[in-house]
Amino acid sequence: MTITQSSLFTEIDSLIKGLKPETISADRKKVLQPLIDFIQHKVTNKEAVRINFICTHNSRRSHLSQVWAQTMAHNFNIKHVFCYSGGTEATALFPMAAKTLENSGFNIKRLSEGKNPVYSIKYTDNTHPIIGFSKTLDDDFNPKSEFAAIMTCDSANEACPMVLGAEKRIPITFEDPKAFDNTPQQAEKYNERSLQIATELFFVFSQVNL
Repeated sequence: MTITQSSLFTEIDSLIKGLKPETISADRKKVLQPLIDFIQHKVTNKEAVRINFICTHNSRRSHLSQVWAQTMAHNFNIKHVFCYSGGTEATALFPMAAKTLENSGFNIKRLSEGKNPVYSIKYTDNTHPIIGFSKTLDDDFNPKSEFAAIMTCDSANEACPMVLGAEKRIPITFEDPKAFDNTPQQAEKYNERSLQIATELFFVFSQVNL
């Protein structure tokens, strides 16, 4: 029996088709290469690919990275990829980060209320949703071993010289759109950061040989 891969939502598919990975600098590609190597090693050896994106508060960049990485794995039909996110402390998935993903075509549903709400984030109709909420990097929701820890912000990179259980610790940092909160540029800057992350993770997964 052949299992057909579920198609990405049309808006997400169109956004991905419009990305420009050729604009990524040579220096930035060097930063991304260790993640490509990690994924390739796992794929070649037919092992599960576990990636935990880590930032200080697990509220913005780490979630955007988790969601786009899982989506790009699906886009390139790379199986057994499991993406997570965590922080050095737990706060909440910032509403503008969720709204930015929704504006990009993701189906976002809030599953709980409170100070740290839980979100369902879907990129296809038939794929299990990504569960988005803020948590510490060692939360029971996250893997305990055989994963790559991707440090998405400088402060988490400096605060966590070692991530317990990680096979690889790879700094791939992004500027924080939080700097533009409550300004007229907020939506634009969040989208800009989301597109950068999407573009770079598109490049990462496009380099993996099946």
